[in-house]
Amino acid sequence: MAGLQSFFHELVYFQVELWDAIDARLQAECALPLTWFEIMDLLEQHSGSRVRDIAAAFSISVGGTSKVVDKLEAAGYCVRHPNPSDRRSSVIELTAQGRQALAAAMRVFENELEARIGSVVPRQRITELHETLVELRAAGRALPTPR
Repeated sequence: MAGLQSFFHELVYFQVELWDAIDARLQAECALPLTWFEIMDLLEQHSGSRVRDIAAAFSISVGGTSKVVDKLEAAGYCVRHPNPSDRRSSVIELTAQGRQALAAAMRVFENELEARIGSVVPRQRITELHETLVELRAAGRALPTPR
């Protein structure tokens, strides 16, 4: 049985390799970095999200998220609107151009996932691994934050 260190290394290395492969393919075929794709996909699923909501969903900084949203907006993929319930923030919506770019990129993304995961691991094991990762992330969030 694999030890926790070995599990950690395999998990991290696989994530890096998978990210790099999908990112390269999205950039080559859609001129869209995976970081942009991920945020656009979240906006498609949760229209009207704020920068803070996106940052929380991905466990990344608000500042970094804001910079990516700035780039998406400059590319014409999203637009900020004043938040009707909080004047200090904006809600972000995909534009028609953004939805079109996301749809094209989604096909590439799904094909790459199928080639690298779906064609290798049976669906039942994918479901079990997904449930395990959700459980691990939730448990990790419940731990005290180191200072």
